[in-house]
Amino acid sequence: MKGLPELVIGDLKVKRPVIQGGMGVGVSLGQLAGAVAKEGGVGIISTAQIGFREPDFETNTRAANIRAIGSEFQRARETAPDGVIGFNIMVALKDYDEHVKAAVDAGADLIVSGAGLPIELPGLVESSSTKIAPIVSTEKSAKVILKYWDKKFSRTADLVVIEGPKAGGHLGFDREQLETYTQESYDNEIERIMAVVRKYAQKYQVHIPVAVAGGISDKDAAEHAFSLGADAVQVATRFVTTWECDADLSYKQSYLNAKKEDVILVKSPVGMPGRAIKNPFISHVMAGERVKPKRCLGCLKNCNPAEVPYCITEALIKAAKGEIGEALLFCGADVWKAEKIETVKEVIDSLLGDCV
Repeated sequence: MKGLPELVIGDLKVKRPVIQGGMGVGVSLGQLAGAVAKEGGVGIISTAQIGFREPDFETNTRAANIRAIGSEFQRARETAPDGVIGFNIMVALKDYDEHVKAAVDAGADLIVSGAGLPIELPGLVESSSTKIAPIVSTEKSAKVILKYWDKKFSRTADLVVIEGPKAGGHLGFDREQLETYTQESYDNEIERIMAVVRKYAQKYQVHIPVAVAGGISDKDAAEHAFSLGADAVQVATRFVTTWECDADLSYKQSYLNAKKEDVILVKSPVGMPGRAIKNPFISHVMAGERVKPKRCLGCLKNCNPAEVPYCITEALIKAAKGEIGEALLFCGADVWKAEKIETVKEVIDSLLGDCV
């Protein structure tokens, strides 16, 4: 792909139009985000239970997470002093407001926010230079968010991420939508979302770049996204099988071992569907067995420990630590295409070719 324009997010200039998707717990931390930013993309740190390796995580979870937001950002910044580095912060988190404020205090260039509607995000970054980007999956969600920001905060998005049905982790669709969307029908949805974005870009006399995410696993998928008018692609799954990814090597190997039939839809305790690799843990959950949480660490707003089939924090921490058989292994739809562990540079080069 030649001649792709430089991605500009407000006053941030990104050399290569690739945004690394946020992956938690412990999959995209400072090491991966720094490596992506160093190669000219946008590196994103997930704040979901980001402090799980802190010594006081189980006894002082909130403080451990806030502390780790600062330290992981610093680690990324040391790798990429001039790179664009931000955070992915889920609206579903109980401590959402505190995470956003900690990210701003750390010096985040950008906050990408989904797993719910980030309608109050502009107020939380007010008077800072941190850019904000909602994740949307439908025209309806784009309209709701951008209209609310316009009416309440008299501002609009600095970037919009359109996350399609082939994405990994928590998904902004119901199961029926995930099973019925075709590439063509979702392309039409992308065009409708872009029309909404253009409306607010025109009102505020700015360019609002759009990143397309979900299933961006190779050069063809990236080219297709750009052909729809995307300014960038957001990529997550491909970055898991890199040497720089923060997750345990066993987690990366689970991606390399996955077959197409191993990729399934699961119901998360958040209430959203998610895409994951089938393993003994998920098989037990799907059979109706309940994995009782050891203790509640208060990660999600709408989670009742007495009712959930399993603790998502525990399951994702086990994944990051390499305890694969007992873990929730979130992934994108094309995870089965992964064949080897690569460097971040090799992944970006394979997606964009000889693009600047």
